[in-house]
Amino acid sequence: MHDGGRKCSACQRFLPASAFADNRSRPDGLQTNCRECAAEYYRRRQQARGRTVREKVDVPEGYKLCRACGEVKPHTEWHRNATASDGLSTRCKACRAVRSREDHLKRQYGITEAERDELIVSQGGVCCICLAAPPAHVDHCHNTGRVRGVLCFSCNAALGQFKDQPEAIRRAAAYVEGNAWKPILVAPGVYQLPS
Repeated sequence: MHDGGRKCSACQRFLPASAFADNRSRPDGLQTNCRECAAEYYRRRQQARGRTVREKVDVPEGYKLCRACGEVKPHTEWHRNATASDGLSTRCKACRAVRSREDHLKRQYGITEAERDELIVSQGGVCCICLAAPPAHVDHCHNTGRVRGVLCFSCNAALGQFKDQPEAIRRAAAYVEGNAWKPILVAPGVYQLPS
């Protein structure tokens, strides 16, 4: 021991106790190698096994490196995670949102973002129904789960309101075209439905 620190058995430097990781099995409660030497030893062993090792990146206080996008961002750009050692999520908010969308498409519809984008291109980049609005919502059959196309919000919501019933949609189209399905009074109390 030297001035509240100790000597690293690998690099032989005298360092403060904070430069050593905890090890409860040792009498003084600290590892024999400093954190820097332990990290280098770990790197060499992993490389000898043919595994890739991420390089350590110096990050300023109050910031964190996102391994997904490779950017150093302030802590405000991260969701909280009480189980993580630093209390923050493993990916930044932006990368987490992208991953959530990907996971949702795969879990809900069984397609990837690339497959969804191919559908949009095959539709000419517009909603299949109104042929005007940009497509944003994957439409699927609720009985079979088969993806039918990508619709705009309004058309997707309209199909949902009609509960995917073709007869109801046809009656709605006839109604909009002016062919209302109203009963016709032919005699007092006697109504005839249009043919």
